[in-house]
Amino acid sequence: MNIAVVGGGIGGMMTALWLAKRGAHVTIFEQNDRLGGRLSFIERDGFRIDAGPTIVLLPEKLRTFLSDVGITEDEYELVRCDPMYTIHFSDGVSYTKYADVERQKQEIARLFPGEEKGFQRFMNEMREYFAKGDELILTKSFIKKQTFFTKETMALFSRMRAYQSVKTNMARYFHDERLQLAYSLQTLYIGGNPYATPSLYSLVSFSEHAHGVYYVKGGYASLVSLLTRKLEEAGVTVRLQTKIERYEVNGSTVEALYVKGEKYRFDAFVMNTDEPTMMTKKRRWIPSSSCVLLYMGVRKTYDAPIHQFFLPHDFQQHMGDVFDRKVVPQDPSFYTFYPSAVDRSLAPEGKSVLYVLIPVPAGRHIDWTKQDRWIARIVDEVEKRAFPNVKQAIEWMHVRTPLDAHREGLYDGGMFGIAPTLFQSGPFRPQVKSTRYENVYGVGASIHPGGGVPVVMQGAKLCAQQISRDWSGE
Repeated sequence: MNIAVVGGGIGGMMTALWLAKRGAHVTIFEQNDRLGGRLSFIERDGFRIDAGPTIVLLPEKLRTFLSDVGITEDEYELVRCDPMYTIHFSDGVSYTKYADVERQKQEIARLFPGEEKGFQRFMNEMREYFAKGDELILTKSFIKKQTFFTKETMALFSRMRAYQSVKTNMARYFHDERLQLAYSLQTLYIGGNPYATPSLYSLVSFSEHAHGVYYVKGGYASLVSLLTRKLEEAGVTVRLQTKIERYEVNGSTVEALYVKGEKYRFDAFVMNTDEPTMMTKKRRWIPSSSCVLLYMGVRKTYDAPIHQFFLPHDFQQHMGDVFDRKVVPQDPSFYTFYPSAVDRSLAPEGKSVLYVLIPVPAGRHIDWTKQDRWIARIVDEVEKRAFPNVKQAIEWMHVRTPLDAHREGLYDGGMFGIAPTLFQSGPFRPQVKSTRYENVYGVGASIHPGGGVPVVMQGAKLCAQQISRDWSGE
């Protein structure tokens, strides 16, 4: 069987490896000059920092999937982050999240007396919901939508109040608004609005406590070189800087693709692209949020946590600016990633790297080339609230905006695929098999089960399994 994988992100790479293991002849077509998609590095003057994902969740899934394609645990190192991270509120309160539940209850009792019982109830209920969600949703495809609507799944949706937002759901467990935010903001990991993303995604914050938050030594993007080597060993053909010009379609079957006027025939096509146009007849999707990202090489080191979140006076206003009004937020929240706290290999001796992420609207309607003063204000806030005197210590800074994301092929400049809304989740999200074309399949953040590296890997496994079933006649 001859298969084309269009896009060499993590989903495309993993699908190619699983298909090659099943005996398929696979060719990856990647328009950029490297594989890995969102997993990449910013490298400059002896500094190196992840350009994309930074927080490793679901570590056991990650380990299992890497093992499935022949990457052993002695080839990479996962460093547990405990404390996981600190959330700084505008009133001066700083709440630290721990993997250990008892230690977390002590922190809650210290800052929010009386809220410990709600946290324990949250953990107890979510543990059951997570196991069910993993079994019924995360590890299954819903190519036929009706297969989703079983009694068991509907019971889970009802118990989790899937029609409510994550933020509303957290009010069932916590009285204090700050704790509600502390267990809602994780929807931003996948580009979702905590005030609108369905409560199913409350499982993300539970997973942090249940499974831990990790960091890949050397950077998350270091996994790309391991996967690239496995592709070579598996005999997968990789064509970089290769943009697909068009597809040749015969009825409901795609027969070939064209590159620089040359025709290439394949039996099946796997789309690892951010915009799911080949997957369904629907032409418009709601994009996830985007980000402005600041990457810095710093001429000093700090005694600072690896992950920190800084919330503004009005977090809801910021989310409204991003998701509803779609304007540049004037008082935004931001996240800092300081991997030099646990990994000295990323910068020259006595120096460090810093990454700042600010959620902003997707789209091309904002001219980010004219936002220098806004970016300078963000750096002022970073210096004031997190890293004293950092401005004078910045050796270099690289800025990435939604315009860059759009140029890189991310859907509408959103950084996380299509948004995790209720009607873009589960059976309503594009599935691993196209409903437009019989021999087209999909993988990636915009395809069920969704975004996040281990979850995209789960989708890659589902995709490879579906292709194998279809072509073996099962």
